[in-house]
Amino acid sequence: MPLKVAVQMDHISGIQIAGDTSFALCLEAEKRGHELFHYTPDRLTMLGGTVSARLEPLSVRDVEGDHYTLGAAVRTDLSEMDVVLLRQDPPFDMNYITTTHLLERIHPETLVVNDPVWVRNSPEKIFVMEFPDLMPETMITKDMEEIRAFRRDHGDIIIKPIYGNGGAGVFHLRDGDRNLTSLMEMFSQLTREPLIVQRYLDDVRGGDKRIILIDGEPVGAINRVPDESDARSNMHVGGKAVETVMTEREREICDRIGPSLRDRGFTLVGIDVIGGLMTEINVTSPTGVREVKKFGGADIAALFWDAVEAKI
Repeated sequence: MPLKVAVQMDHISGIQIAGDTSFALCLEAEKRGHELFHYTPDRLTMLGGTVSARLEPLSVRDVEGDHYTLGAAVRTDLSEMDVVLLRQDPPFDMNYITTTHLLERIHPETLVVNDPVWVRNSPEKIFVMEFPDLMPETMITKDMEEIRAFRRDHGDIIIKPIYGNGGAGVFHLRDGDRNLTSLMEMFSQLTREPLIVQRYLDDVRGGDKRIILIDGEPVGAINRVPDESDARSNMHVGGKAVETVMTEREREICDRIGPSLRDRGFTLVGIDVIGGLMTEINVTSPTGVREVKKFGGADIAALFWDAVEAKI
């Protein structure tokens, strides 16, 4: 049955289609005959009990530089849609959180994927802390004395924003690096929020594995290898995707977290694993779908729509 699908995303004109998961989901939806509509988060409006957006009919094609066509925008009650894909990238700020409050008003009568309530209540770098035995040593704080003590205990550390994405603002401080105080001063000027402080994992030089789960079950993985000059493996900042297979330890991690993902209504999730330790659970707009297929893995976009269609 054809569905009406609205995609809430950063503007489609700015995406890099070769590695964009939202684009992959749109391609598969159109292939199945679903009717696509596009809007950006700033177009959301709530008036009384009605949540609407100025939707543009969308068609997509896998052609670099000519990958989409948008029709005229029409203010539309989102309850008229069968599905809304919540796919804009973080930062996970109050603007992002507000969109989840608005979309909560239409879900589940209109299926919002992922569930906006649990997206809001499961910040990616905090949700993962529910599984401390699967993680490297990690602390959330702004307290400089606590950070110094953590560093004394663990040597090399990673410091990163708690609500960032794509590797932005991630710093590797070696044991004895004298930049910690200056770095904390910089962060204090940029954000009021606490930071993530994590034991540095030497295994990251061999890659940071992205594992994708559909309804709590692992369906594919890629390894992201950092550039020699960078501590970060994110593909947004130059990490290279390479073919990989899942280890027994990684399957154990997925088995452990799968029930929590299903309980929270998370259809599409990406977790990050370095050397058998999980560092993040990505529930906002996880990526990696196109890379998995590129290396001969599962067609995760098709598996995604199979799962969504089963819920309608």
